[in-house]
Amino acid sequence: MLNPASDAFLEALAETLPADTLRPAAEAYRSDPRGRWTGTGSTVALPRSTAEVATIVAACNAARVGIVPWGGGTGLVGGQLLPEGPAPLILSLERMTATRGLYPAESVLAVEAGTILAHAQTQATEAGFLFPLSLASQGSARIGGLLATNAGGLNVLRYGNARDLTLGIEAVMADGSIFHGLKRLRKDNTGYDLRHLLIGSEGTLGIITAASLRLFAIPARTVTALLTTPSPETALRLLALAQKRLSGMVSAFELIHRTGFDFLTETLPDVTQPFATPPDWSVLIELGLPSGLNADEAMASLYAEADDLSLVTDGVIATSQAQATQLWRLREMIPEANRRIGAVSSHDISLPLSAIPDFIAKAPAALARIDSFRINCFGHLGDGNLHYNVFPRPGKTRKDHEAQREPIKTAIHDLVDSMGGSVSAEHGIGRLKVADLERYADPAKLHAMRAIKAALDPNGILNPGAVLRASGI
Repeated sequence: MLNPASDAFLEALAETLPADTLRPAAEAYRSDPRGRWTGTGSTVALPRSTAEVATIVAACNAARVGIVPWGGGTGLVGGQLLPEGPAPLILSLERMTATRGLYPAESVLAVEAGTILAHAQTQATEAGFLFPLSLASQGSARIGGLLATNAGGLNVLRYGNARDLTLGIEAVMADGSIFHGLKRLRKDNTGYDLRHLLIGSEGTLGIITAASLRLFAIPARTVTALLTTPSPETALRLLALAQKRLSGMVSAFELIHRTGFDFLTETLPDVTQPFATPPDWSVLIELGLPSGLNADEAMASLYAEADDLSLVTDGVIATSQAQATQLWRLREMIPEANRRIGAVSSHDISLPLSAIPDFIAKAPAALARIDSFRINCFGHLGDGNLHYNVFPRPGKTRKDHEAQREPIKTAIHDLVDSMGGSVSAEHGIGRLKVADLERYADPAKLHAMRAIKAALDPNGILNPGAVLRASGI
C-alpha cells in the first residue's frame, strides 16, 4: 500500500533539496486537458538536475509515496494525474531544459527531459538539421513526456515514432539509481534494451531525465497539397502510388473527413477553407525532396497520374510557404474544433492499412445500434492511426449521452480488436485505458508487463495506477 505525501515526509524531503524545489501544486498540475478528471497531490517537486531527481525518487521509494510524473500536461489519457488514492508527489522536470550536447557530425542532439519540443526543433533547425517529431502540442509538450508516451504525430510515416528518433536515454529508476544510457550509438547489442523498455512506459518503470535525439537533413524542397479523393479506399491507393513514385519522400499523409471541415465552419469560421463545398474525403500530403528534384513538378505529376486512375477528384497545391501553412492549419485546428463541439467518446486507434476502409464502413452501423451520432474520422493514414471521434447530434450535448460513453467505446474497440488493430495508437494507456489494456492485450504480454513492473518498481511508487492497475503489481 502506498502512503500519502504527508507534511512530515515533505518536510524531511525538503531538507535534502534546494530551498525552492518543493512548491504547492498549482491547478495546472492537477488538470486534464479534456476536463474529465482532477488530480490529487498538493505538492510539486521541481528538480534542476538528475541527482535531485534521484534524491526525490529514492526518498519516495523508502517512504512508499507515489510519484506522478508531469511533463507539459498535454496527455489525453490521464497519465499525468492521479484522480484518487493517497496523495502523491507530483514530479515536474520543467526546470531541466539544458542541452547536453550537439553533435553535427553524428546528427545528434542531446537534451534534458524538460525541454519543450518546439525548442528542440528550433535548436535542430539552427544547426542545419530537422528534428521531425511534430504534433499540435509541440509548443508545450516536453521531451520527457513525449518519450514516456512514445509520441507519434504527423511525420511517423517517414521518420517513425519518438522511439525511433531516440538513440539513448538517461533515467532514474524506482530505487533512485541512475541509468546512464545517454549514448549516441546506432548499434548496441549488449543485452536487454532498457531504453526501449522505458520509452512508452509512461513513467511507470523509470523517470526519463535526458535523451539523445536523432536529427535528419532538412529536405531541400517541400510541397503540400490538399487533394480530394472519392473514398478511404482510393486514399490508400493514392498513398501507395505516392510511395511508389516518391519512395522515402512522403513526409505526411493525413486523412480528413467532411465532418472536420463542418466542425471548423461551426466553431472556427475564421479558419480559411479552400473548397466552397467541403469534400467527403480528402488527404493532406506533404513531400520533402532532396536538391535536384522539383517539388512542385513532383506533386503535379503525382496528381495527374492519380487523376488518370480516378484516385482524386480535385485539389489545391500550395505554391508558397504561406499557403502550405494555411493548409496545415486546417488539419491542426480540427482537434480544437472537436473540443468546442464536445465529443461523447474519442478513440485513438490503429489498424492494418488495408483494413481501414472496411473499419470506416462498419463502425457507423455498430454505433447506430446505440444511438444517432455525428462521427469525425481523421488522422495519420500513412501509419494506420485514426482518430475516430463520436459527437452528439445538433441540439444535444455530450452530457446527454453520458451513460452511452462506455458502450460506444466498447463497440469501437471491439471492432478494432477484431480487425487486428490497437485501441491505443499514439496517446498511450494512462489511466483512461487500463481496463481496455486488460481486455484486449495478449495474455502473455500482460503477464510479462506485470512481471517487469514488479521487478523494476516493487513498491509501485512510479505513476501508480497508470498502464497497469495497482493491484496487478
